[in-house]
Amino acid sequence: MSAHELPDDPHAHDAGCDEYNHLSRRRFVLGAGAAVAAATFPSWLPRVVLAQSQVSARDVIVSVFLRGGADGLSLCVPFFEGNNYYGARPTLAIPAPDGLAANKLTALDDRFGLPPAMMALMPAFRANQLLITHATGVTVSNRSHFDMQRFIEVGKANDPTLITGWLGRHLASVPPVRTAAPLRALGLSAGLQQTLYGAPRALPIADPTNFGIAGSATTRDARTEWLVGDYALTIDPLRSAALDVSNTLKLLRTVDFANYRPANSAAYPNSAFGRALRSTAALIKADVGLEAVQVDIGGWDTHQNQAPNTTTGSMYRTMADFSGAIAAFWADVMQANTTHNVTLVAVSEFGRNVRENGSAGTDHGRAGAMFVLGKKIAGGRVLTVNWPGLAREQLESQQDLRVTLDHRDVLAEIVAKRLGNANVATVFPDYTPTFRGVVAA
Repeated sequence: MSAHELPDDPHAHDAGCDEYNHLSRRRFVLGAGAAVAAATFPSWLPRVVLAQSQVSARDVIVSVFLRGGADGLSLCVPFFEGNNYYGARPTLAIPAPDGLAANKLTALDDRFGLPPAMMALMPAFRANQLLITHATGVTVSNRSHFDMQRFIEVGKANDPTLITGWLGRHLASVPPVRTAAPLRALGLSAGLQQTLYGAPRALPIADPTNFGIAGSATTRDARTEWLVGDYALTIDPLRSAALDVSNTLKLLRTVDFANYRPANSAAYPNSAFGRALRSTAALIKADVGLEAVQVDIGGWDTHQNQAPNTTTGSMYRTMADFSGAIAAFWADVMQANTTHNVTLVAVSEFGRNVRENGSAGTDHGRAGAMFVLGKKIAGGRVLTVNWPGLAREQLESQQDLRVTLDHRDVLAEIVAKRLGNANVATVFPDYTPTFRGVVAA
């Protein structure tokens, strides 16, 4: 079980390759220790007093990682490729929108369509607040989950000296929206995701609705007082870290997660991912100074029995959870008439092979699809840059969709134009991005 997949996560038992399963276990082991250490810090700072709303012109950024290598050719189907797509996937292809099949695509334009499992996203797309970019990814060719996830999280490929994450560097290079806020960034996981490494006042909290010092509530105050002496006289950085965690414990107690009522009757799936986005929405609306959230959803390593075109299929269920939770978050936070500016971006480490394999699945590929949502996103379209094509002679190594849009172009434009950070060269070192019109004028 992954650190990013709670026990009742419907994707926790989906089949993946040995590397993906090992990586998931490794994240759980490393992350669990960090979570235990964080949860045992004392609560000895003065009570956090929330000021009146100080909503910033900077967006809150919600970063979603589809871990396992999501098949972009099923998430957003290039039906215009005809036999190049349908001939390569005789059992996995999703019927064209002009056909008679009950489970056919819904056309987004004359080239791409959404499968039935992703239809929850149509309202956001029609409102021009959902942008899908295709043939997107890391320009370096590599099919390792470990390497490619790291390349995306640190914002640069093949640099073992770079440890901090792109989102961590963003937060470290701009002043806080609210100086007194104890929590600027939240990783909804047992251990802090590398995307947030280096971020000041960032914590991994798997479940914000149930975060605190372990043990009986009746002795919590006494145990807290006992711990005060242990940390009050320590030196930095331990003391500062303890202060931030302590204030965060107090802060989370002020948020009424249990009675949170989403706007627009938005219904989040009762899954780990759905609950994570629901908690994120509650925290954003509580106006506590949160600036960045990292959320993960696993289950995308579909080497066998992928079945994106049937409701009992592994990928169908994962897509439905992903799209349902994202759609609820959009209706709750973005469509609702709130003063909070939020941008959500979802990315995976790579896509899958164009041709299905002998186990009714797909193997590690190259380019995939990204999803960007927000009120200021130039959505309602599928963005491609020099679409590479699916004919065998057009494929990388005659098997994969080529990357023609560097994922950093998308992220860098969001950093500069929605997160208000002019230090793009710090966030993405040794890279000069090309802005692609992701953000609306």
